[in-house]
Amino acid sequence: QVHLVESGGGLVQAGGSLRLSCAASGRTFSRYTAGWFRPVPGKEREFVADISRSGNSTNYSDPVKGRFTVFRDNAKNTVYLKMNSLKPEDTAAHYCAADAHRMGTTTTLWDYWGQGNQVTVSS
Repeated sequence: QVHLVESGGGLVQAGGSLRLSCAASGRTFSRYTAGWFRPVPGKEREFVADISRSGNSTNYSDPVKGRFTVFRDNAKNTVYLKMNSLKPEDTAAHYCAADAHRMGTTTTLWDYWGQGNQVTVSS
């Protein structure tokens, strides 16, 4: 099992930046892919970004591409989401996910989830 805990969220003004952290425990985190999701209207959670086991491959949704960066430090068992140029529409609880076998935009493929961390962007 893998236990995931997100941190680093908060309240920022539009145009500001935040860095979310997802700390993993219980297993060797380098054996797991990782991703970030957030709720959107009419959908439980929508894909934001993901990253391969080594960190060499990343993917981003169109709304965050060019603004967000996902990276990981396997020595620290931690995945990060650096969010720049934040917009009010980025306001949401952000969830970290991990999986032993695959990665992608579909929420159901991810086996492990954190509790969520709130990001609020003011106008």
